[in-house]
Amino acid sequence: MIYLSLIVITMIVAALYVFAIMPGEDNAITLMLGWYYAHRGLHSTKKGIPENTLPAFQKAVEEKYGIELDVRASKDGHVVVFHDDNLLRACNVNRRVSDMTYEELKNYRLFNTHHRIPLLTEVLDLVDGKVPLIIELKSSKNYKLLCRSLCDLLQEYKGVYCIESFDPRIVRWFRVNQPHVIRGQLSANLLKEKNNHPVLINFSVTYLLTNFMSRPDFIAYKHEDVDNLSFLICRRMLKAKTIGWTVRRIQDMEQKLNLFDLLIFEDFMP
Repeated sequence: MIYLSLIVITMIVAALYVFAIMPGEDNAITLMLGWYYAHRGLHSTKKGIPENTLPAFQKAVEEKYGIELDVRASKDGHVVVFHDDNLLRACNVNRRVSDMTYEELKNYRLFNTHHRIPLLTEVLDLVDGKVPLIIELKSSKNYKLLCRSLCDLLQEYKGVYCIESFDPRIVRWFRVNQPHVIRGQLSANLLKEKNNHPVLINFSVTYLLTNFMSRPDFIAYKHEDVDNLSFLICRRMLKAKTIGWTVRRIQDMEQKLNLFDLLIFEDFMP
């Protein structure tokens, strides 16, 4: 009886685990297929084209690559295209994006160039549906403001796009409020990454245990970390659509094609 009970308990735990990590079943991500995606645009420090700038996005459009970009909300609710939560790395100023209005933000220049932080509206006007967009929403206390503001901007946009985030609350927000928008859960082995999140949060996102909240249409996983059990079950057993990020060598791209439907690249041109 003890062994039988252990077997039953093990089966129940396994079933709950699979239920927790199970992705959604929306096949709309097929609209995104057939492209390689330039990480933060087709940028180049040597050519004076910083990441997440209009010239980087223009170059990607010209070379016919899809675009991955990052968005945040300014203090006054503008959706700006910027990766970090702080301006220190890009602008040598120790201030948080969420504490500044767009009027303040546009006065700063990126990586010692004359280029500034763009609004998402400027990027949408530039791209104009010519290539698909992967839009990463960065986590913050005002994430609901970012979600609402982004949706308002995309309401009239005719191009193909999807959203993704490390924050499962954001992915869930889209499931509840904008279920027609293609949504993805970003992840990696966050247990070895340096961040300020609690260990339990890092563990849950690493092993995709928050998927039950949002049932993402795809999983975007760091390509170096794909030995993760949850990712492999989602990909091979549950047939999840997957995006690999960020590939920086052609050899890695060739090796990982069987694990991903889409790839995000940087530092070379596939």
